[in-house]
Order: sequence, then C-alpha cells, then structure tokens
Amino acid sequence: MVRALVVFLVVVGVPCCHLSAADPQPWRKAIEELQARPEYRHSHWGILVADLKTGDTVFEMNSDKLFAPASVTKLFSVSAAWAELGPDHRFYTPVFRRGEVVDGGRLEGDLILQSVGDLTLGGRTTPEGRIAFRNVDHTYANGNHSAQLVEEDPLAGVRSLARQVKQSGIARITGEILVDDRLFDSAPSTGSGPTRVTPVLLNDNVLDILVTPAEAGQPARVATRPEGSVIRVDSLVETIAADGKVNLRYFWGGPGRVVVRGEIPAGRPPVVKVLEWGDPDFTLRAAFIDSLRAEGVTVDASAFVPQRSGSLPPAAWYSGAPLVASLESPTFAENARLILKVSHNLHASTLPLLLAARRGRRTLSEGLQVEGEILARLGVDRDTISFGGGAGGDRADFVTPRATLQLLRSWSVRPDFDRFRDCLPILGVDGTLATIGVDSPAKGKVFAKTGTLYWDNLLNDRTVLTAKGLAGYIDAASGRKLAFAFFVGMTHLPNSEATVREGKTLGQLAEIFQQAF
Repeated sequence: MVRALVVFLVVVGVPCCHLSAADPQPWRKAIEELQARPEYRHSHWGILVADLKTGDTVFEMNSDKLFAPASVTKLFSVSAAWAELGPDHRFYTPVFRRGEVVDGGRLEGDLILQSVGDLTLGGRTTPEGRIAFRNVDHTYANGNHSAQLVEEDPLAGVRSLARQVKQSGIARITGEILVDDRLFDSAPSTGSGPTRVTPVLLNDNVLDILVTPAEAGQPARVATRPEGSVIRVDSLVETIAADGKVNLRYFWGGPGRVVVRGEIPAGRPPVVKVLEWGDPDFTLRAAFIDSLRAEGVTVDASAFVPQRSGSLPPAAWYSGAPLVASLESPTFAENARLILKVSHNLHASTLPLLLAARRGRRTLSEGLQVEGEILARLGVDRDTISFGGGAGGDRADFVTPRATLQLLRSWSVRPDFDRFRDCLPILGVDGTLATIGVDSPAKGKVFAKTGTLYWDNLLNDRTVLTAKGLAGYIDAASGRKLAFAFFVGMTHLPNSEATVREGKTLGQLAEIFQQAF
C-alpha cells in the first residue's frame, strides 16, 4: 500500500568525495555524523545546496541521480499551474438557466451548475478572501487522530449560488437541477486521501465525521458535515476511560447511509474521520437542491434521484445561455498555499488535468505533457525527470536534486517569488513543518516542501521508508539565501508513524546549513 504525506526520496547513490573525515569545517563533520547514524546504514542520500542568487554550489551529493520525490512533486505541479494560470487567476463557477422564467418567477426548464475547476468551491474561503487550512488536513484524517476541520462552512459556496438564483427572480424550478462535470476525464489521485480526481469537488469529495467524547460510560456525540437531506447517520460510539485508546469504525452502509461504531477516551479532543463520496456529482446536486429550498425556492426535482443521462446541453450552448449565478474563488496563489502547506494530494493531483482543460484536452497524460512543456520553459531539464501524477505517490515519479534546484532557482528571478515562497511550509511554524525544528535556531528561516513515501513491509511486519525529502529555501544566518534539496530513503522503520524521525533528521540538516552560512 502506498502512503504519501509530504515529500522527497533518495534512491540511488554512492557518497561522493565532498565529505571528508579530515575536512576542518565543522558543518561538514556534522553532516557526516548525521549520515553515519545506525538507522541509516542501508540508506541512500541525495543533497544539493546552492547560492540562490549566483547558483554556485555549496554542497552536493548524488545531485544528478534520480530519486522518488514523493510530495516534493507538488513543487513541480504547482509551479507549472502557477506559470500557466498566474497567481491572481480566479475560478468563476456559473449557474445557467435553460428555459424561460414566467408567472412571477417560475422557471419552465432546468438549472445547470457548470464545473470550471474550482478546487474548494467556497468551502474554505475566509472573510478576508483567503483559503483556510489546518496543519493536519482533514483529507489525511483516516491516517491519524490529530486532523482538524477548518471553521468555514463547506457549503458556503453552494449556498451563495442558491441565494443568487433566488435574487435573480426565480422562485420555482419545474425542470431539472443539473451538474455539468465534463471539464476533464476523471483520473486516480496519487497518495493518501480521496482516491479519485473529479471535475466536481465539494468538501474535497469527503464527508467529515466528528466524534466528540462525553463522560466515561456515556455515548459520544457524532456529527457529520456537510449536512444534507441525502445523508443519514447511524452511530453508536461509547466514551471509555481516559486512559483508553481511540477505536473507531466508519463506513457507508448504503447510498447516503453512514455507520459509525467504536470507542473514544473521555477528556481527549474530538476525532475527525472522513468517508469519500461515492458520486461527487450526485452529492453536489443534492446540496444545491437543499440550498435552493433553504432560500425559499421551490424545486420540483428530487435530491434522491440522479440526474438523467444525456440531459446536459452541448458545450457551445453555454456561450449564449442566461447566467443566473456565479461563484468567484480566491486567487490561485491561495490554492497553491493550501496545496503546499498541508501537502494536499487531491488538489495537487487535479492540477495536470486543469492544465489539460486549459488547452482543450481531457486526460491526465495530456495534462502532464503540458506540464512538461511549462517546466522546460522554466528552465528544468525535463529529460531528467519523470511524473505519473501531480501529487507524488505514483510509481513513475522521479527527479534529480539538480532538476529540483533548477526549478527553485527559476522562481528567484520572478516578480512573484516572495508570494510563492510564502506558500511553502515554514520550519517550526506551520503546515507540514509545524512540529519540526520548533526549538531550532533555524525556526522561521527555512521555507520548504516536505515529502514522505513508505510501504508496508509485510515480511517483517514493519515499514520501509522509500522517500523522505525536503526542498526549498534557507535564509542563512549570514543573510545569504540558499536553495536546497535533501533526500533520504531506503530506511527501515518500526511502523508508519516513525517517519517523523526522518522529518527531524532533515530539519537538522537544514539547520546545519542555515547556521553554517
């Protein structure tokens, strides 16, 4: 089973001559000692550090070897989409009517919501127009007990569209409520989290389950979101003694039927779990119908019945169709910030398909071809890299440290460099680096994408870490600016939770360079 959270692997390499036991520089000795730890006796390393302004190499090891990048792949997919769309690009999700409005507000026809690629559909938008995130995203909730939900209403965008429909003068809809999801072809998402990339995204295509303990011996409270008429919950979760362990089972018991069973200790914070939508179109359509009715619009169509096959108009119809509502997204820079800060696999996996759609194409392979063209224009040697997806969990994903530095340095000459750098996790501060280097002198000075890829070692009932990486920028103690790529992999672990050890190791490596320069 593939597990991917964040980023960077090392897969090949014989340490080159840049390390020498006789080297008088203490920072080189510190790197030697770090790599000589017993847990890394089977491991491979790849390192490249360069001056951001001049490109002069500060340190390198296996910099032209291929490594599986895990979620550092997101640096490449986000950069390509940013270059194509621009940081200030916004998605405008429209709702059209097909038919005439008569007799004081009766629409004799259909209402059609057209997907245009909005990754959050207003469900994370803050009052300031930003996209909210938690350091441990809800899409990763099934792999831990520390994920958190953002405070924003996941149906806020859908409710806004329904409100605009009402304001347009429509009081009743006699025809169908339709969702047009023909933007691109669905494809697998790589890494953990939701498994399918679809043009329609509502709450990241998952139902949130929030389990809150009561007093020991009492039933726990189980809530789900987003709420909807097509969702029913059957829960039986007991609150046990405070020294017990979380033990939850949650599954679909049928279409729209959620079953939750288990135990949760008293006194602990609420636990978030998620279930992936079986049919995102059906779920969004039902949420839209619910929201229209909440606004006082009478809808003749049933939320429980899927839309008719073949009921959507031809693409050319939209150019002259009456628009009754439109949802404006935050800027694409905010999408990039969410993807990079929390290592959002589903959104990153969607980016190549959005690139394909921009060029009138439909498939993942076509989108990755477009991405390759863009990366080449950014100065990346595309012949040295390989990608099978946008998030970092595909078996075909490989990069070199040098190609990674080519990408990172290409940003330094762009006017929007600071905006991009601010989208990266910050050591000891936020995102996937929030708990790494909290007490380090490099805290707040390292801006980098993390990455993790591991497999279950069934032979020994353990875990093998195939990729742990870190790549980004360092504000060195002297004021010098560095770009770097670190990889370590092929490391035995007692279990999947132990990958945090390598996260700390790479944080220490970043600290060595931050302090030395």
